[in-house]
Amino acid sequence: MFTPVQTRRTFEEAADQIAEKVRTGELRTGDRLPGERSLAAQMEISRPTLREAVKVLVDAGVLEVRRGPGGGMYVATDVVPTDLVRHSASLRLAEIAAVLEARRLLEPRVAQLAAERATEEDFETLERSIEAMRRLVDGGWHPRHEDRFLQLDVQFHLALARAAGNPTVETLMRLLFRQLEIARDMAMHVPLVPEWTIGIHERTLAALRGGEADEVEAVMDEHLGQLERTYEGEPDRVVR
Repeated sequence: MFTPVQTRRTFEEAADQIAEKVRTGELRTGDRLPGERSLAAQMEISRPTLREAVKVLVDAGVLEVRRGPGGGMYVATDVVPTDLVRHSASLRLAEIAAVLEARRLLEPRVAQLAAERATEEDFETLERSIEAMRRLVDGGWHPRHEDRFLQLDVQFHLALARAAGNPTVETLMRLLFRQLEIARDMAMHVPLVPEWTIGIHERTLAALRGGEADEVEAVMDEHLGQLERTYEGEPDRVVR
């Protein structure tokens, strides 16, 4: 019933695709949508991103989410408000901008703590995630590898947070990366450059091993700047 989402603003397109089926009568009041896992797979988006789309439509009264036996996502009306998605999506994008800002404030400081406190075991964990990325690339890169590659990227950053030696910091970074998953999904159709990602991870690890605060700051600035530039309207940049 639903098709893969292809644009950068994936939750906007996902919400619009559902709304359009209501507008055209393909979905009618009382109809039940596929389950979250199935619908996300049909659209080829993450479940957190689908939840953002559903939230937009629930807030507008187009869908309702029922709990308990017989629960699920149901069409609540045959009337879709004009400019529903455009307005609501701009609010969601503002939230994502706030997540990126929070990452900019937090992660460079986390990296500097890691440079001071990381053990050899921490460095080996970071190295293993880089090696796993490299094996994916050396084995013949294919777009189907993106999900695994992104998972390894998250593992690298969470290992960096653990290396800071502060459980509260690690908890904050885990929360941040759950929220960042939506931003990543919205940018996932920007051409991925695995070699750049591996390279910046290698340079990050080298900076941490060197323990030089200025070098850690510089490499983290480059690392974080790529995703930020994507949201400033430069989709030709590398995203990670």
